[in-house]
Amino acid sequence: MKAVELNHIAIHVADVAKSVVFYRDTMNLPELDRPEFDFPGAWFKIGQRQELHLIGDRDLPVHSHHRGGHFAMEVDSLDEWEAHLDKHHATRLSRKIRPDGALQTFVQDPDGHWIELCMPPK
Repeated sequence: MKAVELNHIAIHVADVAKSVVFYRDTMNLPELDRPEFDFPGAWFKIGQRQELHLIGDRDLPVHSHHRGGHFAMEVDSLDEWEAHLDKHHATRLSRKIRPDGALQTFVQDPDGHWIELCMPPK
C-alpha cells in the first residue's frame, strides 16, 4: 500500500472570478472543466497530472506564509517567470537560493495564499 502521487491542491478564495484571472493569466495555468458542484469554484491543471481546485465563498482569514502554508510548482525558467510576474504587477519576493542550490521565488495570490516557484539544483 502506498500513496501514488499528489492529485490536487484545494484552496478557499473569496472571489472566484478574480482568482480565475490571477491563476489563468498571471500563473499561466490552463483552466479545466469542473463538475457542477453546489458551491462556486474553478479547477486548473498544474503540470501533467496535478490540479489546483479553487473553492469559492471564503469568509475566514487566510493563514499562509512563504515558509509555512504554501504550495510549490517547479518551473522551467525562473528568469522568464519573474519578468512575467513583474509585468502582471504580482506581489512577489526576491529570488532566493536554497542551501541545496535550488532557485526559488514566492508570489502571492489575491487572497494572500503564497505560491513558490522553484527550479531544482543544477
